[in-house]
Amino acid sequence: MTSDAPDGLPIPRRYRSMAAIWLALAMAVLDGAIANVALPTIAADLGASPATSVWVINAYQLTITVLLLPLAALGDKLGYRRVYLPGLVLFTIGSAGCALSHSLGMLIAARVFQGVGAACIMSMNAALVRDTYPARMLGRAIGYNAMVLSACAAAGPSIASLILTLGKWPWLFLINLPIGVAALAIGRKALPDPRRHDVALDAPAGLLAAGMMGLTVFGGELAARADGKVGAALVAAGIACAVLLVRRKKGKDAPLFPLDLLGIRLFRLSIMTSVISFAAQMLTFVALPFLLQSVLGRSVVATGLLMTPWPIALGIAASFSGRLADKVPSGLLGGIGLALMAVALFALAHLGSAPSNFAIGWRMALAGLGFGLFQSPNNRTIVATAPRRRSGAAGGMLATARLTGQTIGAVTVAAAFHLAGVKATPTLFLAASIASLAAAAVSLLRLGEQAGAKRAADQHHAALLD
Repeated sequence: MTSDAPDGLPIPRRYRSMAAIWLALAMAVLDGAIANVALPTIAADLGASPATSVWVINAYQLTITVLLLPLAALGDKLGYRRVYLPGLVLFTIGSAGCALSHSLGMLIAARVFQGVGAACIMSMNAALVRDTYPARMLGRAIGYNAMVLSACAAAGPSIASLILTLGKWPWLFLINLPIGVAALAIGRKALPDPRRHDVALDAPAGLLAAGMMGLTVFGGELAARADGKVGAALVAAGIACAVLLVRRKKGKDAPLFPLDLLGIRLFRLSIMTSVISFAAQMLTFVALPFLLQSVLGRSVVATGLLMTPWPIALGIAASFSGRLADKVPSGLLGGIGLALMAVALFALAHLGSAPSNFAIGWRMALAGLGFGLFQSPNNRTIVATAPRRRSGAAGGMLATARLTGQTIGAVTVAAAFHLAGVKATPTLFLAASIASLAAAAVSLLRLGEQAGAKRAADQHHAALLD
């Protein structure tokens, strides 16, 4: 067991550490956005069908889903940078493999390699941020993280279009090489020193956690898009893995699947808020392009531009909501932000048959503003509520909650389109609005817990002064 950790890194090392973290985050986010946009071009060049080429995306996301929780536990055991830095190496090598691929099979294999690296990066991100910044500035640091993420998400489609205009698709992956090398060079010296914690690793539990996430996510997507019977069987197998995992780890300290953290009501409510809100976000992001292009007749370029106000507004909101989160309860900020998002999505569901670009744009901006007001404070609460020796597990759960919510949203859209086609889009936006309201309600439930925690902290501080 390590001794108490120092409260953040000194300046200027703190800034170098965050530069390494942000470079890796930017690389992972840009890669996802770029690959999505370029998928039709890649499929045509490699002679693959659209249905088969989707595995360029699925293989990457499924690998991350399976590995997040086991790697989070490994980081708590070995030290966060000892998982993070090898992840950077793997992601960079995987990017080179993608660029050199001359068949769909090779590309998918390289994307799996990338996914392993991305899982290392994503599972350790929050824990490294927590060790880099002092506790009193944690909300600000997480707000900066959200701002970087939203800026890269907004820039991704434009960067992909520019690269494809000037060159071939392998350059989409080659741009990761200088970013990965820079992040690795800075991170080796600047990231917080590795600190080991007394956390037991359980290989069977790791396999059950991987099966729980992988089978459930893949089965849900398969049930919605292709084979309902096989998909349902895989989901059932994933649920069985979850039951076995809970029975194996119940009552144990620091289990691989963090039942100990989920036993903390504030942590549990924050995770629930995250899952529901990300489901609403992804539901909107998947359905909107079909409405804009198939129903309203907007071009691909116009669609990208009309979706950009969301990440831009999110980045602006995240920059100040992170600072507010160090002083204002996240339950209140999240409740207000998600209520604004619900209003925007309700308005999106009632666009009419011939809306102007302005009518679409302000709705997207308001939704992004609300989501940004919620996201940074919520992430801060998830990370700060966990004991420091469980920071890796908290970061793993944060990423898992986001991925789970996004998967629920995407699968919901796929199922609705399978049943009713694109005409179901307004109903989907209405469902997203209701989900946002539900997430706002869950967020507000945290106010009592946070008030109690503040009173306890004030009493402890007063006792120390006495």
